Amino acid sequence: MATNNNDIIYLPLEGVESEHCALIVEKGLSRVEGVTTHKVELNNQRAAITINNEEVLSKAVNAIKDLGYGVTVVKKVFPVLGMTCASCAGSAESIVSYEPGVVNANVNFATGNLTVEYLPNMTNALKLQKAVQGVGYDLLIEDETSQQETLEAIHEKKFKQLKTKTLWSVILSLPVVTIGMFLTNIPYANAIMWAFATPVVMWFGKDFYINAWKQAKHRSANMDTLVALSTGIAYLFSVFNMLFPEFWEAKGLEAHVYFEAAAVIIAFILLGKLLEEKAKGNTSSAIKKLMGLQPKTVIVVQADGTEKQTAIEEVIADDIILVKPGEKIAVDGIVTTGSSFVDESMLSGEPIPVLKNKNEKVFAGTINQKGSFQFKAVKVGKETMLAQIIKMVQDAQGSKAPVQKLVDKIAGIFVPVVMGIAIITFIIWLILGGDNGVVQGLLAAITVLVIACPCALGLATPTAIMVGVGKGAEKGILIKDAESLELAKKVNAIILDKTGTITEGKPQVANIHWLDNDNSAQNILLSIEKKSEHPLAEAVVKHLGELSTVELSNFDSITGKGAKADYNGATFFVGNKKLLTQNNITIADALLQQADEWGKQAKTVIWFANSQQALSVLAISDKIKETSVQAIKELQAMDIELYMLTGDNEATAKSIAEETGIKHYKAEVLPQHKADFVRELQQQGKTVAMVGDGINDSTALATADVSIAMGKGSDIAMDVAKMTIISSDLSKIPQAIKLSKQTVATIKQNLFWAFIYNLIGIPIAAGILYPVNGFLLNPMIAGAAMAMSSVSVVSNSLRLKWKNKNT
Repeated sequence: MATNNNDIIYLPLEGVESEHCALIVEKGLSRVEGVTTHKVELNNQRAAITINNEEVLSKAVNAIKDLGYGVTVVKKVFPVLGMTCASCAGSAESIVSYEPGVVNANVNFATGNLTVEYLPNMTNALKLQKAVQGVGYDLLIEDETSQQETLEAIHEKKFKQLKTKTLWSVILSLPVVTIGMFLTNIPYANAIMWAFATPVVMWFGKDFYINAWKQAKHRSANMDTLVALSTGIAYLFSVFNMLFPEFWEAKGLEAHVYFEAAAVIIAFILLGKLLEEKAKGNTSSAIKKLMGLQPKTVIVVQADGTEKQTAIEEVIADDIILVKPGEKIAVDGIVTTGSSFVDESMLSGEPIPVLKNKNEKVFAGTINQKGSFQFKAVKVGKETMLAQIIKMVQDAQGSKAPVQKLVDKIAGIFVPVVMGIAIITFIIWLILGGDNGVVQGLLAAITVLVIACPCALGLATPTAIMVGVGKGAEKGILIKDAESLELAKKVNAIILDKTGTITEGKPQVANIHWLDNDNSAQNILLSIEKKSEHPLAEAVVKHLGELSTVELSNFDSITGKGAKADYNGATFFVGNKKLLTQNNITIADALLQQADEWGKQAKTVIWFANSQQALSVLAISDKIKETSVQAIKELQAMDIELYMLTGDNEATAKSIAEETGIKHYKAEVLPQHKADFVRELQQQGKTVAMVGDGINDSTALATADVSIAMGKGSDIAMDVAKMTIISSDLSKIPQAIKLSKQTVATIKQNLFWAFIYNLIGIPIAAGILYPVNGFLLNPMIAGAAMAMSSVSVVSNSLRLKWKNKNT
């Protein structure tokens, strides 16, 4: 279980069903010495921890189990081959113990077996076998491709067990309800109900009591405590009344039994859990879809040209992989031979297949169409774009929205408060209830415990965030955290970078006008641009690519203006007009006239000059994206102010602004001034979103309230941004804002219903209506209502998935 101190270990959790449960686990982890950081992600059903030494992992797992919750671990026994002495056993045990994800390992030399517990999301039998082989022994394992126990398989197994428990609870509860409600006078009625109710309470409901006891040991209480108290009291009270009816008869009262309440409450709560699990499974469908995009095996072309079927885990960088028609691409790479159209819709949300030729990038999870091609693996395993997207979506789904802080505080005190209300209810009934005060007080207290639902409250925000983030991922909008999803709805000002955001970001040289045809000047221009890192420089290099370069000296990149270099003792400049003006370089009228004309056509103008005069002017055009104009109209229709910032000249900026309908723009803006403009708008009280794609946008992105990066831009921009539009299509931004509005509305609805349900349900359960109209809520009905409250909250979140399916 060796791990880097900074590595995050994800512990898959079981039974953590509400924010209140998550808080209990967090508190438990905070007490484990050696756990340096900890966070429970309710949506992802996992705890993210970092530890400072190898022994801490098993302590953390045991601490969670001790609180009454589970950690999904696989326990297996494997024969160890090649051991000759007891020290061999120690060596094999030690190497397995230090494998990341191993909780406990024990090698018995006498039996020759390794008993190991490990986290299935971090390791598997194949990895353990490789580790043991590394020190000269071997593990006898099953065929991992068919037998490997994955987290999904384990959860599926647990879901089936819950299904079986629920089914039998319902079957056994039916006769109890029938007798208790309609056939109370048949012989041995109480004994028959007791016989049917006991397996439901003692066997199918035993987890509630075990977990409640574990909570009590830590002076804590959760949902299980409420269920265990209510059903346990009802059951024991009924057993007492059945065995000692004379106790009540001596007081002139009838001895009633409430086996049907105890059995049906457990049956209903199990049914609610089953429906909730089913619904929660649908909320994580986006992750499941993404995970299903990577094939299990690939065809690797060997050095001698032969083809070998290889497991995806064994693919390494620089392997040549063959992709046939209809197959999924397994890892990120670059096409080496052949060409084909590739469907990238699952990553970008764009339905049109993209043509891939030699030297073009392909990504894991995309689907090859009709042609065959070979590509070289560049990024494998956790480095692929698909793996990064899955991680980003999981992290976002596991993050908390600001509104959750209030809910966390309420969830933390909810169960103790409900227990207090139940005790007060019983006391009031005892004092004011007359002859039946004890019985009715007990039933009212049980009903209060049953109807209270911390789960509905705890699930209100996380499930909506989970569906919202997942829906965004399906549309090609990657959202980094819940906060930005919540904040996006408030955006009323958006700053757009021009190149690569509004335009294609693929500048091309449209025209060059030379003062005189000096070929050597062209070679100098190409040489300077080859050294420059500016995107426009690439366009010039591509245009003059066939010419030869010359040896330059003193190359200097001038931020926001251009570049200069020396050749044969003379200085040459490439850049904007400002660069020439600052260096007192004269510009011929013919060149000026040409530059003005191109500027009016929305072309970017670049100057090339020596230290005395301008030698040529170049026009670079960058096509406006087809979707940009429509996206800008949509954003303006949403009452959002749009600002375009560009380093380009005034004429080009004006032309682009007019063509796209943007009213506010700034030209010749240096990278450092973009962040200043963001602050300027924020000081005016605006909630600002910045949309950019380059390194020069990263400061402004970090300063904005909501930062949106274009997926085809630089890695730095995507790292800084809270949202990424994979396809770099501006029309996704109005979609992201609409999604934010829908998600926040769903959170508010969920919280409203969860609060209202508890505010109305608890007083009615306590018997507030009894003095008015004699109404007392049956504990069985309370059990059904409580079960349905959680299901209704999750179902309301799921509505997000089907809202505006076409937007």
